[in-house]
Amino acid sequence: MGLDESDPGLGLRANETRNAGKVEVAAVNDLTDADTNAHLLKYDTNYGQYPGKVEANNGDLMVDGRSIKVFSERDPAQIPWGEMGVDLVIESTGIFTNAEQASGHLKGGAKKVVISAPASGEDITIVLGVNNDLYDAAKHNIISNASCTTNCFATMVKVLHDAFGVEHGLMSTIHSYTNDQAILDQRHGDLRRA
Repeated sequence: MGLDESDPGLGLRANETRNAGKVEVAAVNDLTDADTNAHLLKYDTNYGQYPGKVEANNGDLMVDGRSIKVFSERDPAQIPWGEMGVDLVIESTGIFTNAEQASGHLKGGAKKVVISAPASGEDITIVLGVNNDLYDAAKHNIISNASCTTNCFATMVKVLHDAFGVEHGLMSTIHSYTNDQAILDQRHGDLRRA
């Protein structure tokens, strides 16, 4: 698996703590250098210190004795996923959320791309536990995993719909701020987030 992330270490940490030995991360694409990525993976304010060994080594990451190649490419098509043996790329930069942009990962040699956000032009949007039975490996290569709100809400609605039927619904969401939203005033391209 390959990770194209804008939150250094978070996707990698999730995989290493939940899927250790099941899913191997061969490479990470992040514009942050390996030393900073290693530090952010090891010391996380929200999740605490990573329990294993993490270090940077010649521009790559060493996590629990395994080497993970680090790329710093702005164009997904320039990342040699195929050469790294990567079948699946998790696209979580928030930048390449349409199929045309995300297809760059396929040009780099990946076989499948999962966009961790709402997307446009994707082959299918899948919410696990709700509609994953619709996935067809032969024709779905660029997949959206919808939004965090959709993943939380759709699973509850499915249970209600299956048990009682739902004709109409209304929901409100309260969302914590994200890495792109400052809690203090600052310059930002979107003045609502300044």
